Amino acid sequence: MHARHRFVENVLEELDTTNEWYYDKTAKVLFFDPPKGLALKTATFETPQLAHLIEFSGTEANPVKNIHLAGLTLTQTIRTFMLNREPLLRSDWTIYRGGAVLYEGAMNCSLATCTLYNLGSNAIFFNNFNRNCQVSGCLIRDIGASAICFVGDPKAVRSPSFEYNQFVPRPQIDRTPGPKTTNYPADCKVYDNLMFDLGYVEKQSAAVELSMCQGITVSHNTIYDVPRAGINVSEGTWGGHLIEYNDVFNTVKESGDHGSFNSWGRDRYWHPNKRVLDSIVATNYDLVLLDVVKPIILRYNRMRCDHGWDIDLDDGSSNYLIYNNLCLNGGLKLREGGGRVVENNIMINNTFHPHVWFKNSHDVFRHNIVTTGYLPIGITNWGQEIDHNIFPDSVALAQARQRGTDQHSVYGDPQFVNPGSGDFRVKDGSIALAAGFKNFPMDSFGVVSPA
Repeated sequence: MHARHRFVENVLEELDTTNEWYYDKTAKVLFFDPPKGLALKTATFETPQLAHLIEFSGTEANPVKNIHLAGLTLTQTIRTFMLNREPLLRSDWTIYRGGAVLYEGAMNCSLATCTLYNLGSNAIFFNNFNRNCQVSGCLIRDIGASAICFVGDPKAVRSPSFEYNQFVPRPQIDRTPGPKTTNYPADCKVYDNLMFDLGYVEKQSAAVELSMCQGITVSHNTIYDVPRAGINVSEGTWGGHLIEYNDVFNTVKESGDHGSFNSWGRDRYWHPNKRVLDSIVATNYDLVLLDVVKPIILRYNRMRCDHGWDIDLDDGSSNYLIYNNLCLNGGLKLREGGGRVVENNIMINNTFHPHVWFKNSHDVFRHNIVTTGYLPIGITNWGQEIDHNIFPDSVALAQARQRGTDQHSVYGDPQFVNPGSGDFRVKDGSIALAAGFKNFPMDSFGVVSPA
């Protein structure tokens, strides 16, 4: 429990403020402190009764197919935070497998141009087997937990562990790449949705949560005012996600050690003791990529986190391609992991945060613009290539070179086109172009529907 904060409800003695209420379940009497001017005799009192409003209930053998819902308003579901008990892999997250719209065993189904608001739990949940489904053009706000979740079956995971300090002994690790079964969401899309004011009740939540799934496209969404991450990738199982053209800001407002985009990669090789983990990876690097079998791509996103990192790859996140992203305040962090290629990104007001890398990480960081010097923690080996970057001044570049990186990098004013209006392209003749940086569009972030 938190050291100070508590949430208590349905205590008669605390009914002392307008709009507070108490329900006596035994006597079946509702006590209510009404606002001035409310005519109690003619007022309507409403209370939610359901956790789920719509359920797609199929199986892989007999899926629900080709059902498309559009133009609906979905609201008023009960809170489920006391049912949020199932641990996700290797984390302090737990999950409730449900939402106002629940998909299980669905193929080629969609939810489009709907409004989902004032919901006590998750808005939309894709549970276990789902294929080629889409959520698009929806307004999702005032949600008790996450907006859209894709969560597969832990029985599809090879050598799973369910808490940070658990681990599978190396001789017992299943070395077969990828999943054991197909009971997980794959090849689905989250496109052009406006999502804000989320996580009112459940703080360990996200606008888009990806766990034990593969090949999910999250594109052209606008996300803001959330207690934790805007987009969260739990563990590496099984990669292949495309995160592009999203506008994510005002994140990590009620927590810490997180980012607008956040991930961890505590996959089957993971060990909570860093020295043991280092020794495992030093002699068995192939284990790092057994779960994240397809690269995860982050590109053309604009992100701003004032309470963490704009992009935070934590605890073993591996096999990422990160390019053409605009980071406005929190910078980019890579904790230990392998096979990350970070290039052609812009980090305003911040920089690159490499933390405790493996000696053989094979990481690449090149052609990026940083606006302060690197902030490494516990780095003794700098990966495959850290070079051809653009620094703000000679001191920051000299510090990098003293560590053995950035021998071909440059420093100076990148000459942004119009930073006051958010246009961080660089002008012709910029030193950034000479270092290999390439401009990318600044007007394609977030939702596309005029509505």
